[in-house]
Amino acid sequence: MKVCFFNRSYWPDQAATGQLLTELAEDLVARFGCEVTVVAGRALHASQERGRSVWPVAREQHHGVTILRAASTTLPPARFAARVTNYLSYTASAALASLQIGRPDIIVSLTDPPIIGRLALAAARRTGARFVFLCEDVFPEVAQLLEDFHNPLVNRSLDRLNRTLLREADAVVAIGERMRERLVEEKGADPSRVHVIHNWADCDAIQPGDKNNAFARAHGLADKFVVMHSGNVGLSQNLGVVIDAAERLRAHDRLVVAIVGDGAQRERLERAATERHLTNVRFFPYQKKERLHESFATADAFLVSLRPGIEGYIVPSKLYTILAAGRPFVAAVDPSCEVARLAIEHRCGVLAAPGDADALASAILTLHDDPAMARAMGARARELAWRFDRRAAAQAYYELFVRVGQLERAA
Repeated sequence: MKVCFFNRSYWPDQAATGQLLTELAEDLVARFGCEVTVVAGRALHASQERGRSVWPVAREQHHGVTILRAASTTLPPARFAARVTNYLSYTASAALASLQIGRPDIIVSLTDPPIIGRLALAAARRTGARFVFLCEDVFPEVAQLLEDFHNPLVNRSLDRLNRTLLREADAVVAIGERMRERLVEEKGADPSRVHVIHNWADCDAIQPGDKNNAFARAHGLADKFVVMHSGNVGLSQNLGVVIDAAERLRAHDRLVVAIVGDGAQRERLERAATERHLTNVRFFPYQKKERLHESFATADAFLVSLRPGIEGYIVPSKLYTILAAGRPFVAAVDPSCEVARLAIEHRCGVLAAPGDADALASAILTLHDDPAMARAMGARARELAWRFDRRAAAQAYYELFVRVGQLERAA
């Protein structure tokens, strides 16, 4: 089976969607013998600078996957204009790359950027491939909730595009049940074509670890109660409330809020913490994949925060790594969000009303003040993690592609 993915973020980018797509593509090659091509852009958050080609499209090989690296700008994504420039430059180069993909059986479009689906659909129609629309985010709702972007014309265009892709796709992948509900009830997607395949964690690579590890010791966190946000520090995570909660918790000497990652809001959050003299808030860069288990083991609890109203349009993929790490979490999300549902049903996390700093501080203290309860929640989280293991997700995608493409199963 020949599969081609379109998504700007891919190895060595450290953004969550890029890492997940990298694992899926490599698993399709290694486990199922697929031929996989990815039309990707330049890495925005790579841990090291890579050589750049002068050509609009460069061809690479990595772990058996063919990468057509479409040239694009890599402007810091803190401002809307920079993000749009990155999107458009990637899409223009990806259009050239789409002429080099051969004749795949399946073409899959993710949503980075949201306009790339149109190009992927056109490539599928041209090559006779089946088209799968993988909704990592739902537009225009995600764009409407961004504080630096309010353009009704663009939002209407994104809505029409999204509905077209949902209508024309041979299959649609929603990464959560709440997202599936929104796609069917609000976007008119055919329920028979919408398949839920959750994002995942590698339960072999991420395991419950010793808090007294090299990362914790290097940063003076081994003897602290660390509540951690790990991942994108973006516009949807509502992390301003975390700074407000940290201010309410400053009297607790052993309690540290750690924000690990990068994104459009990091500079603003660092400035706010500095202006308020919050020594209990620490910022760290993205951690290399091979060291990620140490940073996760440093945490006693994690934070999962979303802006009110965005649940189902975005599904926080960091949840699955938190579960694999065997740590409890505070879910500062709407109760309808799957994160909240899992926390309650499996007793592995505590809830806080989204946007409520007092509620968030109280939820953090619930875990801080009862270590035995927190450990029990962490154990249940690890047990739940196997439901969302990397191998199960890759199997689900492979089986979906076989059904959609009406192809023979690989031995």
